[in-house]
Amino acid sequence: MAGADEAGRGCLAGPLVAAGVLFDYEALSTRELRSLAALNDSKQHSTQAREELYPLVLRSATRVVVVSRCARGIDERGLHNTNLAALRDAIRGVTAGLAGEVACLLDGFSVPEFERPQRAVINGDATSAAIAAASIVAKVTRDRYMHHADELHPGWSFAEHVGYSTPSHREAILRQGVSPLHRMSFRSLAYQQLAL
Repeated sequence: MAGADEAGRGCLAGPLVAAGVLFDYEALSTRELRSLAALNDSKQHSTQAREELYPLVLRSATRVVVVSRCARGIDERGLHNTNLAALRDAIRGVTAGLAGEVACLLDGFSVPEFERPQRAVINGDATSAAIAAASIVAKVTRDRYMHHADELHPGWSFAEHVGYSTPSHREAILRQGVSPLHRMSFRSLAYQQLAL
């Protein structure tokens, strides 16, 4: 069972991160299966809970692939196209070289130019362990990146809001302008206030 999901699609700043996770449920021990029972949409977990689930997913998964797309790439290709390509690359990466049937589940979207049968599952991160695991991996990876970006780009409080449009983020944009991590193709009130 392979699942893919992304994190950061709705952000004003930072990358879009997609992850693919492959589980071989028959190879997992009862203990590993129990440890994964808490999997759910990453947005339903606290930061601490996601950090605790992250190593459990990495230990239990047969394969994990993480794909990142930068703000400039999102601006050039568009968010939707970038999202589909990142999801495709993630699910393709975890299924590469596998013989036989693999159930490929994606959260909400079918992806073009993918060689295997796939199924888009609405709210898949709340109903499929493989998609939920991919959601955790993508979110934790992206949040860690944005915490590091906070040190490199002080003043925008990226560690606080990880790039999402919050009042404090919009205020920082008004005060400081935009950073190299900001997606300029978004039509946001945060940018309109700067006449960008």
